[in-house]
Amino acid sequence: MAESPAKSHDIELAEVGSRSTDRRDDLALARLGKKAVLKRRFGFLSILGFSCTVLITWEGSLVLFLQGFQNGGPAGVIYGYILVWVGTVSVFIVLSELVSLAPTSGGQYHWVSMLAPRNVQKLLSYISGWLTLCGWLASLASGAFLTGGLIQGLLILCQPDTYVPQNWHVTLLYWAVVLFCFIINVAAGWLLPKFEGALLVLHILGFFAILIPLLVLGPKGDTHATFTTFLNLGGWSTQGLSFCVGIMGSVFSFVGGDGPIHLAEEIHNAAVVVPRSIMTGIAINGTLGFAMVLTVLFRLGDMDAVLTENPAFPFMAIFHQAVQSRAGAAVMASLVMVLTVSADVGFSASCSRICWAFARDRGLPGWSVLSKVSDRTSIPFYAVTVTCVIACILGLINIGSIAAFNGVISVSIAGLFSSYLLTSSLLLWRRCTGAILPPSTTDAYEAPSTTDDGMVRATWGPWRVPGVLGIANNAFACAYLTFVFFFSFWPSYAQVTPATMNWSILVTGTIAIVSGVYYAFWGKHTYHGPVVEVSPQYILEQEQQTQGSVGSKL
Repeated sequence: MAESPAKSHDIELAEVGSRSTDRRDDLALARLGKKAVLKRRFGFLSILGFSCTVLITWEGSLVLFLQGFQNGGPAGVIYGYILVWVGTVSVFIVLSELVSLAPTSGGQYHWVSMLAPRNVQKLLSYISGWLTLCGWLASLASGAFLTGGLIQGLLILCQPDTYVPQNWHVTLLYWAVVLFCFIINVAAGWLLPKFEGALLVLHILGFFAILIPLLVLGPKGDTHATFTTFLNLGGWSTQGLSFCVGIMGSVFSFVGGDGPIHLAEEIHNAAVVVPRSIMTGIAINGTLGFAMVLTVLFRLGDMDAVLTENPAFPFMAIFHQAVQSRAGAAVMASLVMVLTVSADVGFSASCSRICWAFARDRGLPGWSVLSKVSDRTSIPFYAVTVTCVIACILGLINIGSIAAFNGVISVSIAGLFSSYLLTSSLLLWRRCTGAILPPSTTDAYEAPSTTDDGMVRATWGPWRVPGVLGIANNAFACAYLTFVFFFSFWPSYAQVTPATMNWSILVTGTIAIVSGVYYAFWGKHTYHGPVVEVSPQYILEQEQQTQGSVGSKL
């Protein structure tokens, strides 16, 4: 049946509107000195699915339940979660302001280059790029490792008498997860937005599929004891110190908030959609995560029996204790496992984009290859491949020493949060000195305004918190990030052994030394901050095309 003229006209207007939005996105990118080379595949719902499934807060709260329970107890887990949730919302507001100001896949290192004093602009931007990339590589490694561990935990749950777990089993499962991430991101790159949109539904439905059986069938706990009982199983000198150490479990459950930012050049209307997806995602994930934490604590039952049955992933034993069925508990745990795989796919996508963007600006060895984009798929194939290969190589460490590998994956907090802290601090300084202009005061055809130190003044995007409220939130975010960064290097136990040591300080220090040596001998000759790829004439042409498309739409 032929379409009606009215419907055909509506479709035509929608297509014109989509092209107009893409042109505005390309113009915003051109003003940042970049040409649009990636295909914009993501809309609001698909990138919201990406935001939610990368964070996987309620799933992460289950997987990392033991860390907060050992250092803090039931009350510590609850109040620590609330503190982390509030702090994360504050940090995400700052990141949303920054991506609205400059929607680029480079993210932190590009923003640092825009905001830092001119005499340290290049160095701080370079440091931020390496911190962000290493943080995301560690996140990909930790996500794949946890997923492999979850699969092994399922084997222990289903075959407790016959299966004998080995470290190399986890490494093989780890590699299988990374291979799956590679396939989704490269061979089926066009499928990624649809994949993430579908997983948003599973993320929410899976929550209720686990929550309801626990509430209905699980052993009922004492509400008063849950909110008032603190534990200090790590042997720390004070309960407050134990609480601060245990809070890192909740922090890790919120890692990955800047994931959508690194896909900004693949999102329609990124300056608005990315902030909305980030803030909506933290609202959804934070709420679901808090509900799951309370449910598990209220239906905890015999904790000693839980730890005896599955000391690595006690939530599986809690499921088994509640439903009294290994098959039922396995189905519930499988939902968590599938959703951690989806998070790994998102980790791989974000990690490859920051690698590609940093290579595009010549901040990495082999930048000329890593910065290439496939003409057929519009995907940075080499960046995806290299990040997945590095993650697989890191998995070999687990065979020799799980303690050493834990030092690698703990860099995900230290690396990412230090990049957040550097960027947030510079934004706070610039906004307090009035160096960022409101959108209405700029004209693309006029010469850009500069600060006293010769830096081009940045211009606020469409999403921001204005005035004193924005400054107060920015300051709180910096304080929270400083707190998290400090305690991210602490071990879980006061009596430290090689197995319980937090090796992230060593790994982070090694990364700093290696990147510093590379910068001193090679990097300083190739990296000069974000490369300007476009001319003023190109920007003018983009302006005219954008205005023409808006006029034709009207």
